[in-house]
Amino acid sequence: MPEPTQHGIVLTTLNARYWHSAFGLRYLLANMDELRPQTTMLEFCINDHLVEVLAKILSHKPRVVGIGVYIWNVTQATEIVSGIKRVAPETIVVLGGPEVSCETDSQAIVQLADFVIAGEADLQFPALCRQLLAGSQPVERVLSAPVPQMNDVQLPYELYTDEDIANRVIYVEASRGCPFTCEFCLSALAIPVRQLDVDRFLTAMQSLLDRGARQFKFVDRTFNLNLRVSEQILNFFLDRLCDDLFLHFEMIPDRLPDQLRRLIEKFPPGALQFEIGVQTFNEQVCQNISRPQSIQKLEDNFRFLRERTGVHIHADLITGLPGEDFESFGQGFDRLLALGPQEIQVGILKRLKGTPVIRHDDEFRMVYSDYPPFEILQTRDIDFEAMIRLRHFARAWDLIGNSGNFPESLSLMCRASGSAFGRIVEFTDFLLARERRLHGIPLTRLAEAVFRFLTDCCGVDETAAAEATWHDYNRHGRSDKPGFLRPFKLTPAEPEPTKNGSGPVRQRRHLND
Repeated sequence: MPEPTQHGIVLTTLNARYWHSAFGLRYLLANMDELRPQTTMLEFCINDHLVEVLAKILSHKPRVVGIGVYIWNVTQATEIVSGIKRVAPETIVVLGGPEVSCETDSQAIVQLADFVIAGEADLQFPALCRQLLAGSQPVERVLSAPVPQMNDVQLPYELYTDEDIANRVIYVEASRGCPFTCEFCLSALAIPVRQLDVDRFLTAMQSLLDRGARQFKFVDRTFNLNLRVSEQILNFFLDRLCDDLFLHFEMIPDRLPDQLRRLIEKFPPGALQFEIGVQTFNEQVCQNISRPQSIQKLEDNFRFLRERTGVHIHADLITGLPGEDFESFGQGFDRLLALGPQEIQVGILKRLKGTPVIRHDDEFRMVYSDYPPFEILQTRDIDFEAMIRLRHFARAWDLIGNSGNFPESLSLMCRASGSAFGRIVEFTDFLLARERRLHGIPLTRLAEAVFRFLTDCCGVDETAAAEATWHDYNRHGRSDKPGFLRPFKLTPAEPEPTKNGSGPVRQRRHLND
């Protein structure tokens, strides 16, 4: 069997899921210049067998291994670095990524590695590799990368393969940085906003379109910050509309001026998805975390998007913020639900390394897990038991709300309740008592649990509950009738909503993962 091709450098990471793509690795590879021919990029998944991952990396006999480390893969990456140092201790391991860019002294993975690049490593990593391959080594183990200007960085989009375009999320960015300083977020680290030359960016987008890319996930923290650029990008895609075009943007919730509204209205239903980080409706909590936000403008923008556009809204709320209690969070959820977003992601506060949210640890008695993803366990205002109930609520909400499987049943469930949040918490407790779990519940059992909750706990007439549950069950084309519904004579569900009458509304839920 022939010897494997020798490479000087391996770039690698473990993605959370197969259909994710390592955007950061592609940037590094694109900027390797003369070292690019001897650089190999290897992508894995956190569920892969780690010994096999190690074997694949070392099969290239690399001199240098660069590893992207994130909150979702730091445990697996630590094991990989340990394996490299045990099997091939002469291999130089360089770490980068947000998880190792701050608080390096306390991290086991940093102690195992040779070097760490803190910050944006697009230009620093190639420079370090040149030095290492020349036989020299920096004095410092932790190198702070200067913040690069976007137009000094080579773009990575040609490195998306045909397989990537067909099967993976295509990440793109027109800017980096964020002007806001929300204390739970890495944007709080005062990294300046830098804008890529828009003509250069759109030329790259045209190349991806020409190759068949139709789904684009913009990772810009604040897509609607620079209105001139936002308009140019939206106009570019409006001029190239096609039935399967899908664009995902992260938006500032209270900034949607008329010129953007007019453009957004022109997109057909299902072509745009906005991820809108509301996080909290509690104004005191907003002050606690240094988050300026106009609730009135936010609500006005939501109403505009729901009433006059076909935008799919993915809204975020965070549990466990300093000063937020159980009741306050519930009120915020009800307020957001009333605005009608298609999805509400209930997230658990995470302690990202380097973020200033830790300044609240004493006053609000913030207690986080010591293990990834470092989620909040309890606060002064939400004890551990209540935090677990919120975790369970978030999972149950995914099952009956975000899944889109139970719109009629959910409406019945919440109709007679003063608080949708309170009613869904009740359903969560009911479901846990019935199933003893919140994962891996077959749809037929989940549908029956919804039906029983409607009749036994909400006082809904059996026939009305059966009708709603049946419509929900077969709205996606299922024709089998679960046993618990067989005693009822039921009418078929209404057809799925359509885009301009031509087919189902497009949704790309995996872009949220």
